[in-house]
Amino acid sequence: MKLFQTKYLSADTAGLAQAADLLRQGQLVAFPTETVYGLGGDARNGEAVAAIYEAKGRPSFNPLIAHVASVEAAQRFVEWSDQAQSLADAFWPGPLTLVLPLRPGHGVSSLVTAGLDTLAVRVPAHPIARSLLEVVDGPVAAPSANPSGQISPTTADHVQSGLDGRIAAILDAGPCGVGLESTIVGLAGEPSLLRPGGVALEEVEHALDTRLHIHQSGDLLTAPGQLQSHYAPNAPVRLNAEAGVGDEVVLGFGPVDCTLNLSQSSDLVEAAANLFAMLHDLDKSHRPIAVSPIPDHGLGAAINDRLRRAAAPKT
Repeated sequence: MKLFQTKYLSADTAGLAQAADLLRQGQLVAFPTETVYGLGGDARNGEAVAAIYEAKGRPSFNPLIAHVASVEAAQRFVEWSDQAQSLADAFWPGPLTLVLPLRPGHGVSSLVTAGLDTLAVRVPAHPIARSLLEVVDGPVAAPSANPSGQISPTTADHVQSGLDGRIAAILDAGPCGVGLESTIVGLAGEPSLLRPGGVALEEVEHALDTRLHIHQSGDLLTAPGQLQSHYAPNAPVRLNAEAGVGDEVVLGFGPVDCTLNLSQSSDLVEAAANLFAMLHDLDKSHRPIAVSPIPDHGLGAAINDRLRRAAAPKT
């Protein structure tokens, strides 16, 4: 992967401005939240989001939480509701994530949502995180700023030890208060607890004045922090296809004859950024989908994981 001279930025006006500028350029910046440091990328930029997975070595494309500065910012990207307002009034800013339907014209990369029609959104409580988000004036996707499977970072030095050279900058605001990950509540249908976390179930139920459905292992999986059931086309999907057969449409990779090409230059970051949107577009043809071979290393392993799930027999 591309190596950077990772910058340390102070949490002052100049550092915030530089961090925001890097994010707007599609670069990755680690920044503090009230629990751990997050690895931020512009949630509207598919290649920036793909770079998050690459930097972390994250093994699969899971939905990510979009961090925003305020309720008003969240309303630009999701369909708001009275229940969402009740929870925001009670717990934002803070460790509560809401999963809501995407608004038309939202502009968020489908790699953030893993091809779903909902978005997980949160207003963090850390003052530096909120200041950064206000300067960026847009959604920032941010899982924990550590290599996948390693201990979550609570200082800038922790981030540096795991991601130095993989990201553009670290916004250093000292140690985070160590706490639980955010509670995730789904409000796209029946109010549901999708992941327990820093806000207790009882507190959420009190704020909504209703009982929540508790996510079970056999339920449809819709949020970060769960084993994922991602977007799968309605049409049959054939993998490792050297060429289309019959009336198949072809999702290509590299210099091949195809209907849509994930990356003509065989760039796995570009391919990851295009994956879900192109599957959606090809599925609209109502024709079988053939997919070119994808190298099974780096981000290619995650792309192939998603494609294998898309091609699995429907149950």
